[in-house]
Amino acid sequence: MSILEKINCHGDLAALDNQQRLVLCDEIRDFLVRNVSATGGHLASNLGVVELTVAIETVFNTQIDRLVFDVGHQSYVHKILTGRQADFSRLRQFGGIAGFPKPCESNTDAFVAGHASSSVSIALGMARARTLMEESYNVIALMGDGAATGGMAYEGLNDAAVSKEPMVIILNDNEMSIDKNVGGMSRHLYKLRMKQRYLGMKERYRTTLAKVPGGKGIYRVTRGMKERLKRTLLPTTIFENMGLTYLGPVDGHDLPGLISVLRSARDLHTPVLVHVMTKKGHGYLPAETDPAKFHGVGMFDPVSGEVPAKNTQTFSDAFGAEMVALAKENRQLCAVTAAMPGGTGLLDFKREFPKRLFDVGIAEEHAVSMAGGLAKQGIVPVVALYSTFLQRAYDQLLQDIGLLKLHAVFAVDRAGLVGEDGETHHGIYDVGFLRQVPGMTVLAPASCKELQSMLRWAVCKCSAPVAVRYPRGGDGVYTEDGFDPETGIFVHRRGKDMTIVTYGTIVNSCMAAAMLLENRGVDAAVIRLTKLDSASIAALRELVSGNVLVVEEICHGAGLSWEIMTALQGAARVSTLDLGAESVPHGSVAELYNKYGLDAEGIASHALEVCKGEG
Repeated sequence: MSILEKINCHGDLAALDNQQRLVLCDEIRDFLVRNVSATGGHLASNLGVVELTVAIETVFNTQIDRLVFDVGHQSYVHKILTGRQADFSRLRQFGGIAGFPKPCESNTDAFVAGHASSSVSIALGMARARTLMEESYNVIALMGDGAATGGMAYEGLNDAAVSKEPMVIILNDNEMSIDKNVGGMSRHLYKLRMKQRYLGMKERYRTTLAKVPGGKGIYRVTRGMKERLKRTLLPTTIFENMGLTYLGPVDGHDLPGLISVLRSARDLHTPVLVHVMTKKGHGYLPAETDPAKFHGVGMFDPVSGEVPAKNTQTFSDAFGAEMVALAKENRQLCAVTAAMPGGTGLLDFKREFPKRLFDVGIAEEHAVSMAGGLAKQGIVPVVALYSTFLQRAYDQLLQDIGLLKLHAVFAVDRAGLVGEDGETHHGIYDVGFLRQVPGMTVLAPASCKELQSMLRWAVCKCSAPVAVRYPRGGDGVYTEDGFDPETGIFVHRRGKDMTIVTYGTIVNSCMAAAMLLENRGVDAAVIRLTKLDSASIAALRELVSGNVLVVEEICHGAGLSWEIMTALQGAARVSTLDLGAESVPHGSVAELYNKYGLDAEGIASHALEVCKGEG
């Protein structure tokens, strides 16, 4: 039996010696590669935190202590060490364990973590709750994968330093988010060096004075002198200037050293930042060589590291190709993204127009406000963000884009269900909040061709904000371009018995449902909105026949159904079918469509109920 098979909790880890823990790290890496190659998932980031996580779980008991992840996809090793090894064959699968921390899955998961830069704020809240309730446990925030490029991290760090609440903040510095980290903070972290000499002297000084009568008083008197001496001899860090105790940089793959430093940080009983240097993909050559490729990866060959080539163009690919074409025609066009030039399809744009691609790091609020500044001065910014991350910039959309109705284009990638990443990543709220922005036009393509047509129209023909929302993956059955900016409507099928109204790529399910209905004696029309605006919705009144079923791949209350009901009042009876009001779990898109009745059979069944007056 391997060492890993015997590990289920903190006590099991604490009973090992350092040599056994080193063997355990090798076993964990092998376990990760074997399992993630079969299920897909976030591999490189987890390979990079093996020693760090083993050290954390050895020093702290996460059944009691609170470990808050930042960018929760680096939590696989934590899950492996806290009783979930047997569940990894169903990692990110429908009904299986999630790829992110989930408190409902284990009490060792202290908090949900799907977005970046929030861990210090959450951990500080827990530390303050501990003090208020007079309880005793440790609080640890684990930042990583570029979370330190997000401004919220510094709001939390600043408050944590002032609070003096004992907590350990671990900065996992792997120089990467999804693509390589950018910005002044990443350069600052790169320049920091281990100050072992000073730290050793500091520890010996305090230990010695603690044994001397009146030593604590002497320590307080000399503390200011000591700090001035330190600043004379050593460069200070931004963290020390905030008032945090800074330890590091520490080799993130030196397990004994990590355990020693984390114990010291824990025992200081003050806000401590431990700066850990790790290598993304460490220990698995294919992931070390190309960490971006193995950041979020599908199934692959665990021996060779070969990832099957994708055979179809994705919406992100189509967006990127059209951006290059538009940039060649328009010198005022630029692209803005938040640590995701690869994920959003902008790598070719970056290669051809490096001065016109602005990657701001994990800082969506900054990205949107900066786009406002660009637009106000005559540039046409195209801001490429995933739907789930654009949520973070709602205020900036309203204040810095909407109030002046600036011509900024938002490429909203991963709209709708994204599949295995689950509730923190589904793009099922954007229709609601985007339509609230003054002057904003929201477009929803159903094919890659249509996306490119809409993007061209948004860049070349508009003078106000436009959002083009499109899903993960590529075309379905529908591959044509039915976008007419004048009408904002495309009639896929006419029918006399009822009308299905929808938008986006779920039209493929709706068309398949209409075929099923035809076989069951119901002649159903299918109408798709390409512009999600009031004029297009009002125009439906002249086009619908029979009862109407509105089908939306969106959270209940965040879509168009209520406005369509109002627009068709007195003309048709309107029913709705959407994802409901609760958060949507992880699973393949096909499985989730089936669960929520958004596949062809589910839509057809609901449509039959509508026809019978039961929907």
